[in-house]
Amino acid sequence: MSIKIGILGYGNLGRGVECAIKQNPDMELVAVFTRRDPSNVSILTESATVCNISDVANWKDKIDVMILCGGSATDLPVQTPEMAKMFNVIDSFDTHAKIPEHYANVDAAAKESGKVGIISVGWDPGMFSLNRMYANAILPQGKDYTFWGKGVSQGHSDAIRRIDGVKDAKQYTIPVDEALASVRAGENPELTTRQKHTRECFVVLEEGADAAKVEEAIKTMPNYFADYDTTVHFISEEELKANHSGIPHGGFVIRSGKTGWNEENTHIIEYSLKLDSNPEFTSSVIVAYARAAYKLAAEGAKGCKTVFDIAPAYLSAVSGDELRAHLL
Repeated sequence: MSIKIGILGYGNLGRGVECAIKQNPDMELVAVFTRRDPSNVSILTESATVCNISDVANWKDKIDVMILCGGSATDLPVQTPEMAKMFNVIDSFDTHAKIPEHYANVDAAAKESGKVGIISVGWDPGMFSLNRMYANAILPQGKDYTFWGKGVSQGHSDAIRRIDGVKDAKQYTIPVDEALASVRAGENPELTTRQKHTRECFVVLEEGADAAKVEEAIKTMPNYFADYDTTVHFISEEELKANHSGIPHGGFVIRSGKTGWNEENTHIIEYSLKLDSNPEFTSSVIVAYARAAYKLAAEGAKGCKTVFDIAPAYLSAVSGDELRAHLL
């Protein structure tokens, strides 16, 4: 029997989830929910239904896992706890500083309804989080370093687009080469936020918008740009489409640690990603964890989970026997 999936929100991430479901034969997309007029939303899966979000309660017993594909700024803090009252849910909430608060809200809703909620799934938070945790457990004497990019940050790009006067925008996160080289050499540098990354923004203004005012709003935005050296370029809509239409990303998680009685030996653990499509890779991680949500719910679990709480075997479509025979 296939796992019946619903998608809430059909932007870049929602489309990526739809593609990922196609690559997982134990899953089936049954419905896409949107705030738009469903007649104006065209999806790729012919067997799935497009519905307005106001109809979501009618699908309460027809969906095994609801995948929420909204933004972390305003959508997910409201939608994930609300949907957890009716469905097993999974999201990619990525505002790191607010994860504990989001966890508590989803946990309360999911425990009350008897559902499973998995939050902050993707590559960071998500796969990078796991690698930080594993490396810390293995090398307790050491330092963590995370570098993102070079790539497009969807969350930061969205934050720019919400500024008055901005028609469209893309933001690239770029590691500082000198800092990355120092970490890989085992020098264990003390790095400030500003020393690790720069941010580069390409912005299309609305007609009549004040460029200086928009640039100031970007560079002083807390939690996004205020702590970084940020460069803002104002370009045409045509240039943005021609040169910045892709959504690549990637990065590195590195832990430099010591072992030995006198900590005489140095070890470097490095996990890296190079992604042609940030949302499609994120979607692929989410879909694997949707399988985990389904398995956990079948076992009677309830409440909120993160990637730290879920054993790797729950992500896989193959049996434990096959995993032990071929991957262990």
